[in-house]
Amino acid sequence: MKRFTAGKGALVLLLCSFFLAACSPGNEAHQSRAANGDLREETASVDVLPSFLDGQSEGVRLVYQAAALSGDLLSWIPCYCGCGESAGHESSLHCFVHAYGEDGTVIWDDHGTRCGVCLQIATEAIRLKQEGKSVKEIRAYIDEKYRDGYANPTPTPRPS
Repeated sequence: MKRFTAGKGALVLLLCSFFLAACSPGNEAHQSRAANGDLREETASVDVLPSFLDGQSEGVRLVYQAAALSGDLLSWIPCYCGCGESAGHESSLHCFVHAYGEDGTVIWDDHGTRCGVCLQIATEAIRLKQEGKSVKEIRAYIDEKYRDGYANPTPTPRPS
């Protein structure tokens, strides 16, 4: 007969508390589907990543977090994957973030989890910004690089 030790009891109690916390109403994800099928999820802030990233690689999660923190840049950068036509996206930002709430909430979009072009454009734009390039220079670079051989760009306004 196996004995139930205090250490095992604590582990079981800890696991039960995680299960109950995950199932409690306060932790429910606010998810919805866009007309094109993209999953959208609201979180409290850019520091709280959406649950649809749980099964993704660390690299994808890092791009999502960097994209959310770089909205002022990516809102000027078009995406060339075709999401402007298929998903109604207006910039590279919308592949990752649908909207920011005035209260700091973020409505994330899972489109970027399925698209290498989206991930690549966001990564390149953010890297160029970190290297000191201006938004205009980054936009020109992305437009030139993805002009041929890719889908039509999103209808992203040009930076002034």
